[in-house]
Amino acid sequence: MTDDEIKALILSVLSRDLHLDLFDAVSARARQAHELIRDNTDLKGREARGLEGQARFRLMEKGFQDVCEKHGGFRLEGDLIPGNELRTFQPFMRFGGQGAGVILGLASMPAPRELPLKNRSRSAGVTLNYNLAPRLNLEGDGTVAQPGDVFVLLLCARDPLRAGHVEEVAIGVIDSKYKSFLAYEPIQVFLAGYAPPTPPEPPSDGTGAKLVKLKAERKPYRAPEQPDSDEDADGQAK
Repeated sequence: MTDDEIKALILSVLSRDLHLDLFDAVSARARQAHELIRDNTDLKGREARGLEGQARFRLMEKGFQDVCEKHGGFRLEGDLIPGNELRTFQPFMRFGGQGAGVILGLASMPAPRELPLKNRSRSAGVTLNYNLAPRLNLEGDGTVAQPGDVFVLLLCARDPLRAGHVEEVAIGVIDSKYKSFLAYEPIQVFLAGYAPPTPPEPPSDGTGAKLVKLKAERKPYRAPEQPDSDEDADGQAK
């Protein structure tokens, strides 16, 4: 399965508003973690950054699960990867109903486009992506890619120059051997793959004249102090 095919599957299962809400949530939670450590401890330097990283990821994880549930996602029953007994220790949320769906997780990157650290949960999750990579099928007619659930990560890289901010939020799919990304796009690029939302018809005064002008589309939240760049995040789960 090509990266375009993977992206098309994700676009068909996960809504644009879900991604926008997730972007807002991880940005806000990263800022919350920074303020929590800054205002409630006397830690400085490396100790403060270390504790902030742990708080950031846990807060982001809670926000991630809340947003996914709001948009119809379900946490994996028993925290088990479907089709085997591999257990996860992070909230992995499934979308798609019956048939091929998306299992969405959260991870922090050391820097944009760098693989997140491997842990037990993500190692279990990427086993679902085995069928995304072409492989020799000795019983068939060459390489095949079987449909089924795909494990996708919402990825966040903290901004090393601005405390409480993220440098990049992205959508990524890691191969089943945890060696490379099969697909990766910053969230702003990924959102461009959705068809522009159709604004509702504004009310009129009965003569056909429009009473209000509605915004055409919703854009990701950007903090008032932030220039034309990205937002905040990081932290690592076990």
